[in-house]
Amino acid sequence: MSLAPGGVTLLDRWEALGRPLARLPRWAAVLVLALLAGAMAWAVAAAAPVDQAERARITAKAEAASAAARPKSNGDLALYARIAARVSAGEGYYAAAMDEQRASNYPTQPFVAVRQPTLAWLQALIGVDGVRWLELGLVAACLWAANTRLNGLVALPERVAALVLLAFGGAAAVVPLAGLIHELWAGLWLTFALLLYRPERWWPALLAAAAALAVRELAVPFVLLWLVFALAARRWREAAGVAMLLAVFAGGMVLHYLAVEAGRMPGDGASQGWDALIGYGLPLMALARLTGLALLPVTLAAPIAILPLVGWAAIGGRLGLFALLWFAGLFTMVALFARPENFYWSQLALPAYGIGLAFAPRGLYELAGRAFARG
Repeated sequence: MSLAPGGVTLLDRWEALGRPLARLPRWAAVLVLALLAGAMAWAVAAAAPVDQAERARITAKAEAASAAARPKSNGDLALYARIAARVSAGEGYYAAAMDEQRASNYPTQPFVAVRQPTLAWLQALIGVDGVRWLELGLVAACLWAANTRLNGLVALPERVAALVLLAFGGAAAVVPLAGLIHELWAGLWLTFALLLYRPERWWPALLAAAAALAVRELAVPFVLLWLVFALAARRWREAAGVAMLLAVFAGGMVLHYLAVEAGRMPGDGASQGWDALIGYGLPLMALARLTGLALLPVTLAAPIAILPLVGWAAIGGRLGLFALLWFAGLFTMVALFARPENFYWSQLALPAYGIGLAFAPRGLYELAGRAFARG
């Protein structure tokens, strides 16, 4: 990273550290290992109750639907499919979306309860399956970006493992209904933005982040974190570009708000709100469900789901620090604000988050080496 105008910044100094875990003093390495062991032990107890509660909720909802003789096509994806079909037939997005949400007892207020129209418009243009093919192409683009970005940064076995984990993490795009999942689209674009970023050529990554923002407003923290990094590095042109994207997004959300308000009717349902304070057991349960860890019992998957944080911390540099802060921030947001049925918010971290598992062994080795070093 080149020196910013005005002297050396904190980010320059962080870059100069190389692998930060290998630079820790002995007491700090011991503390980190102890905290990690405690967190993994806690994860076993924290994720299981959330997982059981969510399974019970799904079962109760299915039984209620069956008792009411409702069609089996209820649910978020079925709702989005009906909206996409109506928009593809020429109907306006907001009329179709709000009518379908009322008919399915979904809330339309506050305005963010109605999804942004961008994905539905794209589905009308190229079809739901066309969106899925775009997502599969994006997985391939992420693999290229990861191979390029990690070349020289990590050892070859780590790079190969990262690419394998990325490919498995992006396999969700193979599912026939993948083109309906807003969080899958946003997560793939944020992964691409994370891996594509270069200080000397930042605007392609900004376009990738814009594609995520256009579909899911939950991508805003990623862009805000980017703005903080650009300001901290005194990269004023880059900061201006990121700020401009946020301004355009804010303008788009104002238009979205006005359109939803214009279509609202008396008696429209309101959301329960997003202040459930479930805790970190919820994002851990989500990661256990949304990744290949679903093949394992949640009591085993939840502690393993913590290890990618160690891996991202271990590689250091802007990439490692940005990824670590983004994932920690997103999971904190889920822990504080998401209801159990909103666990899919964690999809915005995927498939990038899983890549960190490839770097975790070296991170643990470096921590152990510092913790048990003589003298």
